[in-house]
Amino acid sequence: MTDLRTPVRTGAAHRLAALVEDALGAPLPVRLRAWDGSETGPSDGPVVVLRSRRALRRLLWQPGELGLAQAYITGELDVEGDLAEGLRAAWTSARERGAHTPRLTLADWARAVGEAARLGVVGPRLPAPATEARLRGDRHTKARDRAAISHHYDLSNDFYRLLLDETMAYSCGYWTAEDMHPADAQRAKLELICRKLGLTAGSRLLDIGCGWGSLTLYAAERYQAQVTAVTLAREQAAYVREQVRERGLEHLVEVVCQDYRDISGSGYDAVATVEMGEHVGDDEYPAFAAALHRMVRPGGRVLVQQMSRGANAPGGGAFIEAYIAPDMHMRPLGDTVALLEAAGLEVRSTESMREHYVRTVAAWHETLERRWDEVVALVGTETARVWRLYLVGGALAFEEGRMGVDQILSVRRDRKGAGGLDLSEAADWYRDLV
Repeated sequence: MTDLRTPVRTGAAHRLAALVEDALGAPLPVRLRAWDGSETGPSDGPVVVLRSRRALRRLLWQPGELGLAQAYITGELDVEGDLAEGLRAAWTSARERGAHTPRLTLADWARAVGEAARLGVVGPRLPAPATEARLRGDRHTKARDRAAISHHYDLSNDFYRLLLDETMAYSCGYWTAEDMHPADAQRAKLELICRKLGLTAGSRLLDIGCGWGSLTLYAAERYQAQVTAVTLAREQAAYVREQVRERGLEHLVEVVCQDYRDISGSGYDAVATVEMGEHVGDDEYPAFAAALHRMVRPGGRVLVQQMSRGANAPGGGAFIEAYIAPDMHMRPLGDTVALLEAAGLEVRSTESMREHYVRTVAAWHETLERRWDEVVALVGTETARVWRLYLVGGALAFEEGRMGVDQILSVRRDRKGAGGLDLSEAADWYRDLV
């Protein structure tokens, strides 16, 4: 009987592996399985599955991170088993084998295109997945910023209820114990922020980019602070207003749905912006920092919790900007500190929380996988795969130090130069956190 299976060394997987190994200058770091059933690569490595020629066509038209992400989102490319372990093993293996960033010559490209033609990959450019952001106009106009925020945060409150814990805090938690529950880590973060800001009963707090109100509600309930909560996302504003009514906090909390550039108030005792500064934009950040200085009273405090990046790492990356947070910008911590100081704020404390974000994102990912069927029923398979890739990739970026997150506490000095902050307070910031 004739064996109709693909010959051992002439299948699509073997032909693709040869191209990849030439480009990397090292053996294939993963096992590769192609649509024709052929398979090659280390037997103990993660298995990358090319389910369709369409995955390669995307890479021909859009080489690199975005093409790979599109192929994964659509299911044309997959990683067998746990995606996080697969990516970690692949990248570790590539480093250990000494693989370098591909630098393809014209001859390399010609060979790749020829092989693609023989494999039946060549064809018209495929449409981007429907989940890709499609923004118009110049970056960081008010209209475009509103659309960018809506793309991410107005996905649906029901989705975020599935993903997050009961605090609805969508930012890095503060983990004080190995067996800590994610909600307790978030409450510890909220308590730490309130302590750093020196809140007391009656303190006027401006919460810029309030999200689903975790800090706003905590400061009002625990500290009896008078809070103005600002967000651009309509879904978030509606959720926070509902929570304010349910908890009887109308006398303490005002929720405003507007751009930070339209905030007219000033004289606040404290201003907080938790992981909102990444959405401001690089050119606009000096004006944002100046607004923080204007909004807080002399002797008042400003706390910025913000993601950062390494000096040679991308600020977000093509995938995140296309599918998660359009137009976001991160910079090294020192650059942000310099911008705040240039605006007249005196930075008194910085704290790296990078390892805390590894655990925070891992908790969200665990919830996503555990509630996968519910997530798919609510937002669809494509969006669910976007979030899986986002959370897995984000956790690895924090784990490997390509991204970080920091709390930056600053003060606005009064006319006599006093900042209203005695650093002996710091001894109490961390005492008996949840």
